[in-house]
Amino acid sequence: MNSRNLWFKLFVPLLAVGILVGLSATAGAATINVGALNDMTGATSDVGKDYALGIAEAMHYVNDSGGVNGKKIKLYQFDYGYRVPEALTKYNLFKRLKCVAILGWGTGDTEALSPTVTKDKIPYVSASYSGHLTDPNKTPYNLFFATDYSTNARAAITAWFDKRWPKHKDYGKRKPRFACSYMFASPYCSAPIKAIKDQAAILGFEIGPDQDVSLFAIDTKSQILGLKEFKPDLLWHGNTTMSVAATLRDGYSLGLDADHIVNNWGFDENLPRLAGKAAEGVMGAAVCAFFGEDVPGMDKVVAYAKKYNPGVPAEKRLIRTIQAWGDVLILWEALKRADKAGDLSGESILKNGFETMRNFDIGLGASPVTFTSTDHRVAGQVPIYEWKNGKFGLVERVDLKDRWPDKWANEWIGW
Repeated sequence: MNSRNLWFKLFVPLLAVGILVGLSATAGAATINVGALNDMTGATSDVGKDYALGIAEAMHYVNDSGGVNGKKIKLYQFDYGYRVPEALTKYNLFKRLKCVAILGWGTGDTEALSPTVTKDKIPYVSASYSGHLTDPNKTPYNLFFATDYSTNARAAITAWFDKRWPKHKDYGKRKPRFACSYMFASPYCSAPIKAIKDQAAILGFEIGPDQDVSLFAIDTKSQILGLKEFKPDLLWHGNTTMSVAATLRDGYSLGLDADHIVNNWGFDENLPRLAGKAAEGVMGAAVCAFFGEDVPGMDKVVAYAKKYNPGVPAEKRLIRTIQAWGDVLILWEALKRADKAGDLSGESILKNGFETMRNFDIGLGASPVTFTSTDHRVAGQVPIYEWKNGKFGLVERVDLKDRWPDKWANEWIGW
């Protein structure tokens, strides 16, 4: 049985419990409806299942903590299998249910829904951190708590250039060589490609050919052989954890002499479990702390995971739970601010809620959140971690906003 099937058998029964519990959190006369769209059975379910658990658990915490100024949140949570048509169907259901906001998931469906969300003025807080969604002149109702994919990718390649390249035997003799591995047809995987190649050019890399690797890939030997012809010093992975692990394993077994950096959805506690020795030294963007890390707010995350999904051992939980809490916490804060202003319309949630946040600290190891009416990139600083000697350790906090202030302000928003 492969790893994906094992993961499915472990999580699906428990997810059903988590969803039913989340739906039942409606005590009290005054309630606020919120929709949640999750991938529990589709192409990104390797990271989506844990995120879905976190959404329901975080909503329990919100309601246990007073809800929205005394109003309880009723959560409508659905699996859409990472299918864009199904996402559109569920979005229309959320509208009929009069949801004031939606917690979304994938980049393809989030970007497809963006014009409709803007027209309907429904805040859409997604797990897609696509940089394309950060310009409020184009996508004002798309939000998320994390640094976006493009910012994360720029930071990851910069951290490698700062910390690893100066120690390379060829440093000072030639340009470093860089290539990308990701699923070309996936909007999520391809979202930061323009940005990371731009950053590679800024830093002086030689850029090689991309390799097309499916999100479902379990054998990537042909792509590794193609990479060996170019001989990259650094390979960027844009997929989710399962296929990133497969690529790392094949690269290790076939002697690909390259370092690796990974987009945040491919970099979690399962990566070393699945990739083994091939994960040693791999670097990636982490938009928050890992599950169980000693950071403010983690005690609540761990306690609610244990309370509502005790059948999932703590050692099997992922950073994805923390990411779910991050999106729930900023939505909660926006709802409280809008409600205090006396208006829970979508426009008020945006203007009186999200866009009044300045360095709002949600804890959980995340960067403080700032939204303005002209910029929905929450922060310019990204922590880059590496897996080394059996644990995740911080390599560098890359502050793109401070390091390239003109480009940050004038060029990079929205891509």
